[in-house]
Amino acid sequence: MSQIFDWDLLQSFLSVARAGRLTVAARRLGVDHSTLSRRLVTLETALGAKLFDRSLSGYSLTHQGEDLLARAESMESTALAIQSEVGQARSQVSGTVRIGAPDGFGTAFLAPVIHELTAAQPALQIDLVPTPSGFSLSKREADIAISLARPAEGRLHVRKLTDYRLGLYAAAAGLMVESIEEAAKHPFISYIDDLLYTPELDYVPPALKIVEPRLRFSNLLAQHAACAAGAGLCILPCFLADPDARLARILADQINLTRSFWMIVHSDMRDLARIRVTGDFIAEAAHKALARFMPGI
Repeated sequence: MSQIFDWDLLQSFLSVARAGRLTVAARRLGVDHSTLSRRLVTLETALGAKLFDRSLSGYSLTHQGEDLLARAESMESTALAIQSEVGQARSQVSGTVRIGAPDGFGTAFLAPVIHELTAAQPALQIDLVPTPSGFSLSKREADIAISLARPAEGRLHVRKLTDYRLGLYAAAAGLMVESIEEAAKHPFISYIDDLLYTPELDYVPPALKIVEPRLRFSNLLAQHAACAAGAGLCILPCFLADPDARLARILADQINLTRSFWMIVHSDMRDLARIRVTGDFIAEAAHKALARFMPGI
């Protein structure tokens, strides 16, 4: 029965419960799927309970599994608190931090500067996941998530990074567009509506809602590339578009949008030394780049 309290078994259980698939959980834990499967069987045998319903679509928790999940997460919180206290006492910053960020912020802003953090902290490893989607901190898909929206609920620590501006851009620097009505006559580039994962990505001003985009993409970087190639007009973040000499901002006095970036950490993780140091670095980098995010201030 001592195996019931084997932390490796509970970590394995938590990973599968959060991922929903054995192969994904095994990859996150750095073990092969057969080893992970044996751990689950060992835990179920020790507890005398079936924890998962297994199917071709993945692993789903049984009622007994749901009960264990709450207890295992409580134990995990205690383990993280212990790790945090010990880490602070030793003044060590080591381990891996996974950062999930929107593709524009992650690729255009964070990727070029994050090496400054790892240079200052040689024992720290950063996994940067810049994708056009949201991240679940409760499922540990990321340790730190950068979001366009402030979460309304959950055991989360939220920190505002910065506001940022967006404008209307075109590829041709000499393009003469003096009104929104004239702009509406040109091809437009935008997001695919039903793939928007947050309403904050709906950048199109009301005056341009009547325009049917000629090209639609699921991510910001593809829109940026298409606009720079001359495929049409596009609403883009200024921090992404302004440094690109191929692009010119138009109708800046009429189309000037503002959104925000928020940094979110699970409450159980926020005091871990590696999380705290990484979060502080991101916040400081964003603060230093305020003129880039909010040109004109």
